[in-house]
Formats: sequence, C-alpha cells, structure tokens
Amino acid sequence: MEEEKTLKVQKIKNGIVIDHIPCGRALKVLKILNIEGDIGSAVSIAMHVRSRYGWKDIVKIEDRFLEEKELDKIALVAPTATVNIIKDYKVVKKHRVEVPDRIVGIVRCTNPRCITNQNEPLTPEFYVISRDPLIIKCKYCERDMESDEIVENII
Repeated sequence: MEEEKTLKVQKIKNGIVIDHIPCGRALKVLKILNIEGDIGSAVSIAMHVRSRYGWKDIVKIEDRFLEEKELDKIALVAPTATVNIIKDYKVVKKHRVEVPDRIVGIVRCTNPRCITNQNEPLTPEFYVISRDPLIIKCKYCERDMESDEIVENII
C-alpha cells in the first residue's frame, strides 16, 4: 500500500482564510492587501491546489481582518473566492465575495484621455455591465474593461 503524502499548514488562531481563489491569483490577492515582507503575522499561501471543483489557490493571514473596500478588490481579482473569518481556531463566519454594482476608487480607467487620468479631482467610478465574464464601464468616458485589464489596474 502506497502511503499518501500530505503537507499540513498550521491552523491560525484568529484571522482570515481566503479560499477558492482562481488558480494563479493568490499573489495578486496578497498585493492588493499590501502584504509584503515582514508583517508580523503568519501568512500561508497554497497555489495550484487540487479540489473537487478543479484547481485553486488559498491564502491564510493570521491576525488580519478585511475592510469592505478590500473585499471589493478581492471580488474583482477572485470573484469565486470565499472568505472565512477565524476566531479561536474556529470558522465563525464564511461568505462568498461579491462584485459590487458600482466600483468607486478601486480601479483606474485604462483610457489615458479619461478625465479621471487628467489630474482632475475625480475618483474613478465604474458600473458592472456583466459579471460572467466580468466587464465594467467607466462612468466618465464609457470605456469598457474586462477581467484582465481590471486586475492589472486595481489601485
């Protein structure tokens, strides 16, 4: 009988687990959460993990909780993600991220002539045109942006 080899990641006492991240997007999630270098807490990343639904990434961050704007950013990068809130080693809340109908101050418009890119005191604002595939439209110049462009232009 062949012994199954597994790698175990330590449980966190308090913090978050972001699960069901599309394969290859975990590092982008860390970037938008400004997780770099020594943050003083444990961070675990599992990439290209087999699940019953295919392949996924997972991010665990100890002693960190998310603000609404951070959840909106994660939804744009990983619309299939779930966020588990951990307290005293137990999942106390689990929810799926949702792409908001209006995206304000999170994404930069790709149109260089858009008024939001002209040093005007305007905050970029977009409306969701489609969720699958994800397409958003700039409120000011009406430029459409698709998933990869959105991910690359998160502020």
